[in-house]
Amino acid sequence: MKVAITGASGLIGTAVRQSLEDDGHEVLRLVRRAPVDPAEVEWDPQGGSVDADALSGVNAVVHLAGAGVGDHRWTASYKREIRDSRVLGTRTLARAIAGLDPQPVVFVSGSAIGYYGDTGDEPVDESSPAGDGFLAHVVAAWEASAAPALEAGIRVVHPRTGLVVAGSGGAWGRLWPLFRFGLGGRLGGGSQYWSFVSLRDEVRAIRRMIDDSSMSGAYNVTAPTPATNAEITTAMSELLHRPAFAHVPRFVLKTVLGEMSQEVLGSARVLPSRLLEAGFAFDDPTIGDALRTARPELVKD
Repeated sequence: MKVAITGASGLIGTAVRQSLEDDGHEVLRLVRRAPVDPAEVEWDPQGGSVDADALSGVNAVVHLAGAGVGDHRWTASYKREIRDSRVLGTRTLARAIAGLDPQPVVFVSGSAIGYYGDTGDEPVDESSPAGDGFLAHVVAAWEASAAPALEAGIRVVHPRTGLVVAGSGGAWGRLWPLFRFGLGGRLGGGSQYWSFVSLRDEVRAIRRMIDDSSMSGAYNVTAPTPATNAEITTAMSELLHRPAFAHVPRFVLKTVLGEMSQEVLGSARVLPSRLLEAGFAFDDPTIGDALRTARPELVKD
């Protein structure tokens, strides 16, 4: 199988690429510069161009590129970059693959649980409506921008990914050092739900979306047991054998993070109903499982 991937150097993209290559599949990496080897394909996501000839014969496209939500303070210009990098990039790629002959069989186009907004303690799944707020609106537009591929008859799947638990990189790449030095603790009240997924389950879910012709539309890629920030704090503290006395009050987070604090303090109790209905079995269903998988060297015999 020949698979093209955007965001192939990111946390999830690197892991998906490695998984595919380990299984003997050919992987093309879309890059925003001149290619330096035959496995690279040049594209300009916001400018609207893709080297379509280089994508000839691709069976599947996995689109994971987008500006990091937590990389910068949410200024007006950075919020525009977050949105444009997703909406314009997805539209560019969807149009390009819709025009290929033959077309790829499947377009796995990344998404996020930010779609649901702040849902408090209320469990939500794929049948729930879109929420309010900046990220909810971005995600709705992000998914809609894959329409050219869908209208061309390509199977489109949206993995709505939660917080990915990994040994390094992503949100957890920032948490591990804090807890290691005893600086971890609750954020705000700690009762807000953080719907997470281990990196290996994320990769397994995306691989399933590529291979399973019955899967289309949105799937929540989150463990079936979402945990609160306080529960995650306790689990991190126990695994690392470090105290977690620190507590960052809401007003401090709002001062430091600005509008982005809404995402840290907001609650999303997201359930992977469609994955479970499809028979997907999580290797890491609990936060303890996910943490131990991410950092197996910390597990005591």
